[in-house]
Amino acid sequence: MHFFGIRLLGFDEVTGHKLLLTIGLVLAAGLATFVLRRAIGDVPAALQPVTRGDRARFWVRQACNLAVAVIVLLGLASIWFDNPANLTAAAGLLTAGLAFALQKVVTALAGYFVILRGKTFTVGDRITMGGVRGDVVALGFFQTTILEMGEPPAVQSTEPAMWVESRQFTGRIVTVANSRVFDEPVYNYTREFPFIWEEMRLPIAYGDDREHAERILLDAAREHAVDPGSLDARLVERLEKRYGIGTREMAPRVYWRLTDNWVELTVRFLAHDHGIRHMKDRMAREVITKLDATGIGIASTTFAITGLPTVKIARATGMRGASGPA
Repeated sequence: MHFFGIRLLGFDEVTGHKLLLTIGLVLAAGLATFVLRRAIGDVPAALQPVTRGDRARFWVRQACNLAVAVIVLLGLASIWFDNPANLTAAAGLLTAGLAFALQKVVTALAGYFVILRGKTFTVGDRITMGGVRGDVVALGFFQTTILEMGEPPAVQSTEPAMWVESRQFTGRIVTVANSRVFDEPVYNYTREFPFIWEEMRLPIAYGDDREHAERILLDAAREHAVDPGSLDARLVERLEKRYGIGTREMAPRVYWRLTDNWVELTVRFLAHDHGIRHMKDRMAREVITKLDATGIGIASTTFAITGLPTVKIARATGMRGASGPA
């Protein structure tokens, strides 16, 4: 093929025709993807509650993306490798090249299919993946996009550095390679059970009314935590059959622990996967108010001096020597 009188090596009319078909196929695939996404609609941001309809739209989009990708790959193979012998040789070279040069990319793509097939997580789920905690806002062929959240003080020292000391959004959007599912465990807070167990610890001095303090903690938990009796019966039945978790484990309960300085009362209760900090804030305010009204204080580390040794102070006196005549 000639271009301005110059013969282009390796580029003839057949190659040009295939190139035009390739460009047309890619443009058609892009247009089809755009139309499908507009027809399906966007999944709302993680700051909003994700409903079943949102999850359905997300998975329909994933299916459409996979279908378009398969059609494009088959179309490209049909255009450029119409000869089966050439297709076999090209497939062998392509496989060898991918295995050597694109290991991480291939592993990330394999991780994507593992996530889909294994039902590891979906959009809107609160997960920990690759050291990042947050809500899944997007899932691509190679990366998972997470809206990051803070960490409780108990795990504040873990990487990366965090300035929000609770499970609330930090505002950072983090992308994690899908290949991390092969290297590290993925923690899902909401996949099977959209609730988590929370705790609140309260140190009470040995001389205070510990039973009354326990009642105050239980009343606050029953007032603000999730009521196990309000849960869907089908959800509870599924949990009992699959995990052996009944409603007795979901009811608020206070545990005692003896320390050198105080009795530590820990109330365990069921909470929603979102809004935990607001709920614990209301509980803490109520508990402090009732403790102040009953005269029960929160214990802290103290040192008691039980006795002092006898201290004797001696004053040293010196004698002045007399001086004789010269």
